[in-house]
Amino acid sequence: MALRDKSIWILILFILSGIVVGGLIGKLAANVDALSWLAYEQEFGLSSPIELDLSVIKLTFGLIFKINIASIIGIILAVLIYKKI
Repeated sequence: MALRDKSIWILILFILSGIVVGGLIGKLAANVDALSWLAYEQEFGLSSPIELDLSVIKLTFGLIFKINIASIIGIILAVLIYKKI
């Protein structure tokens, strides 16, 4: 049986870094005509938050994902870099 040399936490860190850097590049590329396709984004999630009122505590749940083409490329690059390391 092969032992796992790499940690799943490092992979998660790489993926989150790829999302953030890709999102930043996508926002910066929105103003450049040749690279504007990187800024195409899709938003999905809960459009209005769900509220739970227990009279003692009020909880509000909401989650929205905004992902653009550059973020997807960042995720792919992060996974490839993770595999190389």
